[in-house]
Amino acid sequence: MTDIELVERIVDGDRAGLNILVGRWEKAIYNFAFRYLGDKELARDVTQKTFIRVYKNINKLRDTKKFSSWIYQIAANLCKDELKKKGHRDTLSIDLIHENSENGHLMPNELIETKMSQPDNELNHKQIGTIIHKALKQLPEEQRVVIIMKEYQGLKFKEIAEALDESINTVKSRMYYGLNGLRKIFQKWEITGEMLSYEM
Repeated sequence: MTDIELVERIVDGDRAGLNILVGRWEKAIYNFAFRYLGDKELARDVTQKTFIRVYKNINKLRDTKKFSSWIYQIAANLCKDELKKKGHRDTLSIDLIHENSENGHLMPNELIETKMSQPDNELNHKQIGTIIHKALKQLPEEQRVVIIMKEYQGLKFKEIAEALDESINTVKSRMYYGLNGLRKIFQKWEITGEMLSYEM
């Protein structure tokens, strides 16, 4: 059964289908919230709140084909609310970062330690994930969320535009500037594609 068929059944009154829907989407929404917020507890809270809102409002979903963009819209709005409420937009733990005054970007300790201890500057999978996450956190929020939705969640530009209530051109523009921003950050951190062994 596809998501569209499942949602249609739920809208028609089959509430038991909600458990199936949660099982299918819980991991994706949690991963999105965690990448957006950088906090596991907050991501779990947002995931739970997202499905509560889905449960309460699914009958209001006019076009069941737009379920994926609708649920991400709910999750994104909840993430924004959390950032405003907690007052920690784009903040990182001071214990995990190092101020690189030479270029104005925060350089992760993992990268500094690697550069100092490993002549060939090899990075392991965990270090790569942490460094990319911290680079993303330095982008403007509107660019970061588009990159997360497109590159990590696999949404199409049309779905992202619907989720963020923006035009497709605006979304594409934010994607372009966001990826450009990441490249500049990596250049200033002296990270090469070979070091990362990762493609956005």
